[in-house]
Amino acid sequence: MFQWVDLGVSHFPGIISLAVGLLMWMTSLHPVRKKKFELFFYTHQLYVIFIVFLALHVGHFLFCVSAGGIFLFILNRFLRFCQSRKTFDIISIKCLSCGTVELLLSKPANLQYNALSFIFLQVRELSWLQWHPFSVSSSPLDGKYHLSVLIKVIGEWTEKLRGNILNSFEADLHLQPQTKITASVEGPYGHELPYHLMYENLILVAGGVGISPFLAILSDILHRTREGKSCLPRNILIVWAVKRSNELPLLYTNDLESIYPFFLDKLNLEIDIFVTQESQPPLEEGQVHEATNSSPPVSNSCSMSVLVGIGNNIWSGLYVISSTLGFVILLYLLDTFYINPYDISPWWYKGLLLLICMLASVFIFGGVVVGLWHLWERRNAARETCKDNRIMVEKMQHNEILAHMESCQQKLASSVNTYYGSRPNFKDIFGDISEKWGYVDVGVIVCGPLGL
Repeated sequence: MFQWVDLGVSHFPGIISLAVGLLMWMTSLHPVRKKKFELFFYTHQLYVIFIVFLALHVGHFLFCVSAGGIFLFILNRFLRFCQSRKTFDIISIKCLSCGTVELLLSKPANLQYNALSFIFLQVRELSWLQWHPFSVSSSPLDGKYHLSVLIKVIGEWTEKLRGNILNSFEADLHLQPQTKITASVEGPYGHELPYHLMYENLILVAGGVGISPFLAILSDILHRTREGKSCLPRNILIVWAVKRSNELPLLYTNDLESIYPFFLDKLNLEIDIFVTQESQPPLEEGQVHEATNSSPPVSNSCSMSVLVGIGNNIWSGLYVISSTLGFVILLYLLDTFYINPYDISPWWYKGLLLLICMLASVFIFGGVVVGLWHLWERRNAARETCKDNRIMVEKMQHNEILAHMESCQQKLASSVNTYYGSRPNFKDIFGDISEKWGYVDVGVIVCGPLGL
C-alpha cells in the first residue's frame, strides 16, 4: 500500500490524494459549510495537493483523462489571480439602517458588464484568502467609472466589514486616523446576453437583499428608455419579500426619478412588498431611514482591473489559444529532448512533468498575452478623463442620489403596495397578472433564499 513504483499506479501518493479529497468532501457537506464556512473554505485550498498527488498516483497516461478539465481550471485561476492582485478605490460607503452596506467601487471606463453581473470581493484587512460573491446593484449605464454592490450583514466576515466601516466613520468624526480598507475584485462575471431585455413583460421575484440585481435591471431599463436605446420591457412587476420593514430603504438605493423623471409614463411598474414578520406598519413608516456615510482612505489611486469582464472575447481567445499551443510545444520539446533521449520511464514522474507543462504553458505563453492585454487596456484607460476629476464627479453623482431620495420615494408611492404579516401567494399573483396583462409571454427572474 505504501509502495511508490516506477511502472504502473503508485499507491502511496494515491492515499495522500484520497485523504485530502475526503477532507475536502466532508467539509463541503451542507451543515459544515453553513456553520463553519471558514473551515470549508480553507480546507478547499488543499486542492493543489490533491491534484499534484493525483498526477503522481495515476501517472501521465491516466492523468490525461482529467487533464483537460484541470487545464481549463488553471487557465481560469491564473487570469483571476492576475486581476485580483490589483487593489482599487472605494469611492464611498453607506451603512443602511437595516445593516446592509452599500459600496461604490471605482472601475475603468472600458470594463464592461451587464445588469445581472456579480463580483467576488476581497478585503485584505479581514482575510487574504476569502473572496465573497455579491450581485452588482448598478447598471453599466449608471456611470462609466463606478459600480455598486449591496452587502447584507449576516455572517462573521460581513460583521467584521461593517465594524471596520463604522470604526472608520467614528474615527473620522473625532479627527483620528481611519481604519484602512484595502479591497480587490474578481469579475464582474455574468452572461453577455442581457436576459432582462428579451421580454416585454417581466416579473422579478426577490427575497431580502436579493433585490440587488433587480435594482440594476430597473436602472438599466430606465437609462435605455431615456436614451432611446433598444429596450423591450414595458410591464414590470416586482414581488419582494422581506422579514422586517427596516429593509425597505434598499428599494431606494437607486434613484429612479433622477435617471428618468417621467419613467412612469413609459413604463408600467408595480411593486408588491411583503413584510413577513411584522403584522402592521411601524410608527415611523414613511420616514426616510438615515444612513451612515463614510469615505474611507483608499490604498492607492486606481480602479479594478479589466482582465475579466464581458466584451473581451478577442483577448480571452488569444489567451486560451496561446496557452494551448504553448502546452503542445512544451510537451513536444520535453518528449524530444528529455524523455526519449534519457529513457524516462516512471509513470509518476511523467505525470508530474505533464502537470508542470500545463502550469508552465499558462504562466509563460498565457502570461505574455495577459501582459499585453493589461498594457493595451491601460493605454485605453489613459485616454479617459483625469482620475482625480472623475472620482470627484462620481462622488458628486452619489451625493445627488442621496439628495433626491425623498423625491424618489414620493413619486414611487403610487406604484408600491406593501402587505404586512403575509407571504406572497404566487398562484394568485400570477393569476392577477395574466388577467391584467393578458395571456402573453412573461420573463420571470428569481433571486433570493430557497425558502422564498
